[in-house]
Amino acid sequence: MNAHSAMATNEAPVGQPLDVIIVGAGISGIGMAAHLVRDCPDKSFLMLDRRQRPGGTWDLFRYPGIRSDSDMYTLGFAFEPWREDRTIAEGGRILAYLDKVVDEHGLRGKMRFGQKVIAANWDSAAGLWRVTTEDTEFICRFLFLGSGYYDHDNPHDAAIPGLESFGGTVIHPQFWPDGFDHAGRRIVVIGSGATAVTLVPNLADKAAHVTMLQRTPTWFIQRPAKDGMANLLRRLLPDRWAYALVRWRNTFMQDWLFRRCRANPEGMGEFLGGQVREALGPAWSEKDFTPPYGPWEQRLCLVPDGDLFAAIRSGRASVATGEIERVETGGLRLKDGRLIEADTIVTATGLRLAIAGKIAISLDGKPVNLAERWYYRNCMFSGVPNFAALFGYLNAGWTLRVDVVAEWLTRLFNQMDAWNVDIVTPVLPDGPLPEEHNIFDDFSSGYLQRGRNLMPRSARSGPWRISMDYLADRRELREVPLDDGNLHFARSEVAQAAAVS
Repeated sequence: MNAHSAMATNEAPVGQPLDVIIVGAGISGIGMAAHLVRDCPDKSFLMLDRRQRPGGTWDLFRYPGIRSDSDMYTLGFAFEPWREDRTIAEGGRILAYLDKVVDEHGLRGKMRFGQKVIAANWDSAAGLWRVTTEDTEFICRFLFLGSGYYDHDNPHDAAIPGLESFGGTVIHPQFWPDGFDHAGRRIVVIGSGATAVTLVPNLADKAAHVTMLQRTPTWFIQRPAKDGMANLLRRLLPDRWAYALVRWRNTFMQDWLFRRCRANPEGMGEFLGGQVREALGPAWSEKDFTPPYGPWEQRLCLVPDGDLFAAIRSGRASVATGEIERVETGGLRLKDGRLIEADTIVTATGLRLAIAGKIAISLDGKPVNLAERWYYRNCMFSGVPNFAALFGYLNAGWTLRVDVVAEWLTRLFNQMDAWNVDIVTPVLPDGPLPEEHNIFDDFSSGYLQRGRNLMPRSARSGPWRISMDYLADRRELREVPLDDGNLHFARSEVAQAAAVS
């Protein structure tokens, strides 16, 4: 049965619960839905999203030049080859790719837009989730959250002194105004992360000048936007073969780079710093381009085709390092006395984490704090039945996690059908709890440290954790037995009663 013919069979009868509800129609939700269509064609499901079209992050963010800092061979899904020549893609291209996946798998009819999920309560007697939106209620057997990891309503407020007295325009990238014309403006972008590094060269094309104001420097890595080897293989091989080969190459290279940075931060720092020095020439300065921490303590900032460095070399952009004393009418005064003149300030100061999409989760009416629960197999949680949530890799492409988790979950669903059970709950073993390890402790990024207390608990090893090792996860989730002693399977009272009648 192909994806399209399957769509006719996976609608729940009127008044009956859905097999699965997916919250979020971005990369995570689309990936989970596509795997359901491919691997569980008889399952009924719906996707709920607060926005008015699929795409998630790639529909929300509209700032100039928005792009992925992961290559499209690892940000793309394992089952859908990337067929364009630019490996580092801008947001519109990513949206088009996601639309293609949606249409090829017949998902658009499964999407309900303008549905902001505010609560979900597990009814243990019925063996169902009651999912409440601002408008209505849906019921399902299994709930999957693909709602991302940051607050869509409230970005991080850096509390910049005097910002309210600024005489010009203030913009946060998360809420970029439609039609904003930056031509001829003197712009200060506050921040040095991926958003700032993308914005600066794209604003510098028409602005009078753009200054990237950073408290501390960041580590950069350059790579071409077009992958010559990938494009050659696409000409010589079928798309799927070429895609699979390049995907594996890029995955191994990313893994090698991360491990090398952690094992030899000094040596990798010299290598990465040397690349920046060479790219900037006389525009390089130690103060502005030498981070006070090791590579991959924070995510490396990708500079495709060296566009940021070209903008700095041309004089259209510059970097300033220092702390803000206050914002004045005509610019920003730093604590060292410098005044950076500006008529526009862009506060690329970071995101605010929001676990589980800020949805109020409860079990039989009793609130659940996921920060008190343990991760199981990267996606489920101790003591929470029929529930999974997606949190991607911090050191690799987000979609890599989507594929391995969705593949494992669909295997779980099919096995539950074979065993004639409809409830699965991860249950912690008797005795001492596993040794805990907060994955955010491995990264020093401000947004992660601010949100570390929101994360569910995670062990250092074994099934009770979320891992940042894609290659190990892929192998483990494909090979591990589902009945590993940590999952409790059951039939709901409703299912038992139906069987008797």
